[in-house]
Amino acid sequence: MKRLVVERATDGSALWAVEVADSYISKLRGLIGRPPLAAGEGLYFPGTNSIHMLFMRFAIDCVFVRPAADERNVHEVVEVRRELRPWTGVVWFVRRAKGAIELRAGGAAQAGVNVGDRLRLVTADF
Repeated sequence: MKRLVVERATDGSALWAVEVADSYISKLRGLIGRPPLAAGEGLYFPGTNSIHMLFMRFAIDCVFVRPAADERNVHEVVEVRRELRPWTGVVWFVRRAKGAIELRAGGAAQAGVNVGDRLRLVTADF
């Protein structure tokens, strides 16, 4: 699976290393059946505006993004959902989003990511 590094666009500081769920199967599976994410790890779903918590075994944060109009590989944060509980059956839908980054619960707050922040997604060399 392809991996990216998510950086803060303003200063280039690395926030998370993420796997890219870019196939139908990888999007369908997501984090289901996986062990909890480590700090600094995540899963990026390009082109989506919703996630669900069905069959999840652990809580997550989700950062919803959309491509910035003025810069390549830069995404604007349009919504941050924190501490989403597992097994709730809730579907989270964010109309303006064009991607979602799932993180360990508390990961968004630890990185200080909020609505309006700009994130750069760069290819990882690992």
